[in-house]
Amino acid sequence: MKKSNCLKRDLISLNDLTSGEIKQLFQMTKELKLKKKAKGRLPLQGKTLVLIFEKPSLRTRVTFEVAINQLGGKAIYLSPTDIKMGIRESISDIAKNLSCWVEGIIIRAFSQKTVVELSKNASIPVINALSDLEHPCQAIADLYTILEHKGKLKGIKLAYLGDGNNVCNSLILCSTKLGVDIRVATPEGYEPKKEIVKKAKEEAKKAGSKIEILNDPKLVVKNADIVYTDVWVSMGQEKERDKRLEVFPPYQVNKRLINLAKDDCLVMHCLPAHREEEITSEVMDGPNSIIFKQAENRLHTEKAILVKLLS
Repeated sequence: MKKSNCLKRDLISLNDLTSGEIKQLFQMTKELKLKKKAKGRLPLQGKTLVLIFEKPSLRTRVTFEVAINQLGGKAIYLSPTDIKMGIRESISDIAKNLSCWVEGIIIRAFSQKTVVELSKNASIPVINALSDLEHPCQAIADLYTILEHKGKLKGIKLAYLGDGNNVCNSLILCSTKLGVDIRVATPEGYEPKKEIVKKAKEEAKKAGSKIEILNDPKLVVKNADIVYTDVWVSMGQEKERDKRLEVFPPYQVNKRLINLAKDDCLVMHCLPAHREEEITSEVMDGPNSIIFKQAENRLHTEKAILVKLLS
């Protein structure tokens, strides 16, 4: 989380967080999740946040709006047609206008550049709720969920299969900061961003964790504690669908593949899922799956993030 002269703090990338700050968020998440009813003044009481979404959303929109409401604040949702960011009005002007009226911006954008430009021009906190490069809020919820179910993170072996996309990028950054050993298996040419992997390797050295980027799904899954996947065709990649469906089938998370992992392995997916493509229903609804527990924790970790940045 960066700190500027005006004390504005943003969450644009996992690189904005130290391992200590992530652990603080986890402790705060645990406390907020246990609270049945808040007492006294709510952390966001009297504060309004705006959600700017260039992409459709179920989990991100609902969890952030519910989190803001439960913390005593108010949420305003702006769809792509409401502001036509960068078309009807420049991103910098939008950021400066919103800074006059609300206390925070949650942005779900096609491009990381949009998120960065918004952050540079806003005098209020900006939270990256997904871009083409990263999905930091998702990774924080994921690692908290692993900690909750496994009781530790250090030495946990996480296998990620599929596309080296924004979720994968954030997972490897968050995992390596917290001592999780992560192996990624993608088809050749679909690996995570090189600059992300380079940074993750630096974090791994400090935390004593390991990171491997491979192309063999069976090798990656062997003896894994966690098996994680995501869609093969993300929003904005629809033109690549036919090509991707030809090369990704060996990376499907199915019963045969998870049998190579540990008997008590946990299966995760950030959702939405394309059942029978990247994951089978048998596995998704099976005893190893914690996919919907993972989705539930989006609410609680996002509450912690909001409290940390805005209270």
